Amino acid sequence: MIMAYFVESFWGEKNNGFDVLYHNMKHGHVSTKELSDFIRERATIEEAYSRSMTKLAKSANNYSQLGSFAPVWEVFKSSSEKLASCHLELVRKLQELIKEVQKYGDEQIKAHKKTKEEVSGTLEAVQTIQSITQALQKAKENYNSKCVEQERLKKEGATQREIDKAAVKSKKATDTYKLYVEKYAAAKSDFEQKMTETAQKFQDIEEMHLSHMKEIIESFSNTVKEVHFQIGEVHEEFINNMANTSVESLIQKFAESKGTGKERPGLIEFEECNTASAVEGIKPRRRKHFGLPGIIKKEKDTESVECPDADSVNIPDVDEEGYSIKPETSQNTKENHFYSSSDSDSEDDEPRKFHVEIKPVQPTSSSHYTMPSLDELKESIGNITLSPAISRHSPAQMNRNSSSEELTKLKLSVSSNEKGTSDIWAWDPLLRNSGDSSSLTSTMSSSSSARPTTPLSLGALVPPPRPASRPKLPTGKLSGINEIPRPFSPPLTSNSSPPPPAPLARAESSSSISSSASLSAANTPTVGSSRGPSPVSLGNQDTLPVAVALTESVNAYFKGADPTKCIVKITGDMTVSFPSGIIKVFTSNPSPAVLCFRVKNTSKLEQILPNAQLVYSDASQSDSNARDFWMNMQAVTVYLKKLSEHNPSASYYNVDVLKYQVSSNGIQSTPLNLATYWKCNANTTDVRVDYKYNPASMAVPSTLSNIQVMVPVDGGVMNMKSLPSAEWNAEQMKAFWKLSAISEKSENGGSGSLRAKFDLSEGPSKPTTLAVQFISEGSTLSGVDIELVGTGYRLSLVKKRFATGRYMADC
Repeated sequence: MIMAYFVESFWGEKNNGFDVLYHNMKHGHVSTKELSDFIRERATIEEAYSRSMTKLAKSANNYSQLGSFAPVWEVFKSSSEKLASCHLELVRKLQELIKEVQKYGDEQIKAHKKTKEEVSGTLEAVQTIQSITQALQKAKENYNSKCVEQERLKKEGATQREIDKAAVKSKKATDTYKLYVEKYAAAKSDFEQKMTETAQKFQDIEEMHLSHMKEIIESFSNTVKEVHFQIGEVHEEFINNMANTSVESLIQKFAESKGTGKERPGLIEFEECNTASAVEGIKPRRRKHFGLPGIIKKEKDTESVECPDADSVNIPDVDEEGYSIKPETSQNTKENHFYSSSDSDSEDDEPRKFHVEIKPVQPTSSSHYTMPSLDELKESIGNITLSPAISRHSPAQMNRNSSSEELTKLKLSVSSNEKGTSDIWAWDPLLRNSGDSSSLTSTMSSSSSARPTTPLSLGALVPPPRPASRPKLPTGKLSGINEIPRPFSPPLTSNSSPPPPAPLARAESSSSISSSASLSAANTPTVGSSRGPSPVSLGNQDTLPVAVALTESVNAYFKGADPTKCIVKITGDMTVSFPSGIIKVFTSNPSPAVLCFRVKNTSKLEQILPNAQLVYSDASQSDSNARDFWMNMQAVTVYLKKLSEHNPSASYYNVDVLKYQVSSNGIQSTPLNLATYWKCNANTTDVRVDYKYNPASMAVPSTLSNIQVMVPVDGGVMNMKSLPSAEWNAEQMKAFWKLSAISEKSENGGSGSLRAKFDLSEGPSKPTTLAVQFISEGSTLSGVDIELVGTGYRLSLVKKRFATGRYMADC
């Protein structure tokens, strides 16, 4: 039994104890509501944590599954999922507890109303004794003043009439004073009795309230304790799993799953060569046949000649359009021109055998050749060189663009098949409209009669002479064959007309080469047995355009006007956009240039999650403000081809590269600060939303546009008055404000208020959560930036923006 503290402690001279005790009872309901809000806030935090853990568990699937460390990610995933489940269970229990608190709050209101009726008599007694006390004090003061006045008149020798009047007034004041003393005695007795009973009643109510609140808190603490115990078990399980996951077991799993076999290479012993059987059983080496008209060489059994090293390449002089300049020498020094067979799949078939015969050249005919000796043929074939891609640059630069490995691997042979002559013109983009290829063939044959002993190989692509149908263009109309070609050209077709020029990609220079020769260069296959770059191809100075988009989402929850209760989460993602034409460039080149990029200003990022299937990164990078990434070009090519098959008409394709989370600093990280105020009465509801533009949250202050504020209001809204003007949707029971833009240049520096008054038919309303949406172009909240590293690509566009996710405010 608790001592009667309230009975002993709430009397006092002014008898204000009843008022203090009554308001204390009313504050009990306020405490109940605040406890409910506190538990709800804790549930919100636990729910956010549970979602974050679930997201973290899913992200474990994106980590590399290739190395021996891969099984450990499964342990992390399982542990994270269990932790998320524990916190979600805590959220569920807290929500049930909130319902109990709300139910107790409703019962509390009913009990307070009943108590108010019961103590109404005490309230009257308090008011009575307070009024009698005041009247008694006045009567006492009047009585004293009258007595003093009567005595003063007697001493001053006033007339008897004045003394009699003073005596009458003094007697009347005395009677009044005695009357109020009696009334006060009766009121005091009644007040003490009722106040004693009421004070005890208030103490009983307070004891029950505090006991119930303690039970709620005990239930809350037990719930948290149980969940934390489960969390401890999950951590213990994680520790045990990691202890059981030994280094040996990881290595064993990797060896079993990725092993390539247990058979070691066998022993090979030296065997003496049997020269007799080797000579009898040798077969002629079969090679693909190429040759010049009129010069046919029999296939030799033991001859296999390779191209000279790239350092010995002889590069002819070319003009600004890539055509060879005829030397001003005698007729017998003219250079031969190139011929080729088709680069089709038929090259893989077995070559046919030909019976060839070399006829001696007639001295009087320019269309025949002299009979070369075997030594001359060997000497001429040994001096064959490969010309690099036609360029206006110096021979040294052109030589660097050639692959010495491909040059040394390329084998040469000659053939009488004239199909190679016509095919090479079909492959050459420079002479597609030059007329009949047969006439060109005869011209080439006659011009090469001076050196019949030097046939050109398939790789020795010498620039052709300017045909009669292609007059020389003035300088400035054509930039040059090896200028930056259009990388997104359609594949070369068999039609005689050149393909139409591809449109310029965004942010590309309009001075780029646009001729049909350059357009088809990117997709022109290599002529000959090598599959390397074509004569007119993308050089080292060529760059492919890509675009990058940095998009961030800000999620915020504001609670009243208290900035410490603001919860903020900012995430972002980076997308790379490839033009549709780049797919042809990637597929035509088995080893496209690797796209490398650097993410700058990463000091504000808490976490970066690259697309593990497409993007690589070195985790040991030490720079805290930048991080380098590079893309798996084979995987990117496959992915872009799938996108192209799904939507072949698209002009570009987007690839998600990485996602990241930005560290936040509460309300200081929100671009638009909010505070809401509700005043709910039975017939009306007043709502005010204060907003303030926060440029400090952005790397570069930018304008917030398309702002929309949505406020749900219940209670049967009949009429709405708002400032500025808002729209009321009766079906959704929501008020909508729309603002075009908010920035530092706005009125009051971007600060303002939205006000509305609602007339209700079924009030009062209950305060609800409002939602806000806006978008900002040209800036990000994190300040993250992107730049390309290395060669082969260029940024045609970098687009930055941020927008709202779940942006809410409560009162």
